[in-house]
Amino acid sequence: MLNILGMIILIIILFIIILLTIGIRISVKYTKQGSDIKGCLKILIFKRIKIYTHRFPSTDEDENEDDEDKEKKQRDIKKLYKLAKPCFEDFKVYIKSVVDIISISKIENHLVFGLASYADTGKYIGIIWGILSAINPMHEKLRLTAEPVFTGTTIDGYGDNEVEIYPLKLIVPTLRLISKKHVRTFIRGVWDER
Repeated sequence: MLNILGMIILIIILFIIILLTIGIRISVKYTKQGSDIKGCLKILIFKRIKIYTHRFPSTDEDENEDDEDKEKKQRDIKKLYKLAKPCFEDFKVYIKSVVDIISISKIENHLVFGLASYADTGKYIGIIWGILSAINPMHEKLRLTAEPVFTGTTIDGYGDNEVEIYPLKLIVPTLRLISKKHVRTFIRGVWDER
């Protein structure tokens, strides 16, 4: 009986390690028109099997929060900044590690932009195009576009984004980050301010 239980636990552990090695795909699709935002977040394993899906706006949103509760939950930003300041260099190293672990499958976003003035629309869309022309060559799967609209103030868009994360490679940088005393102090401070 004990041998069978041990084998089951070993198989589960091996499955989790294989899953973490193969990676997790995160897919986000959205559209925004006016004040209406619709989208879907999917998390897949083995690039095909859905394990989590969330559509927004959510149909079961919790709208019963009291204003008193919101006021009580205000955080002391100065205290959090003071705790975070010694951690900036460590967070920078950690973010570089995370960026190396993330593999971009596709990032396609389109912006529809317009202002009340034709001249302002042309001026700002030119700036946006300049920024996008500098960002797009950074990765072959990156496709960011924008188009002007001269019919009034508009900021709309749509996107289709997919990235793959390899969580097993994230364990060592996370342990390195958490091993720093000032980072643990910052996490404890954020936890206390909840």
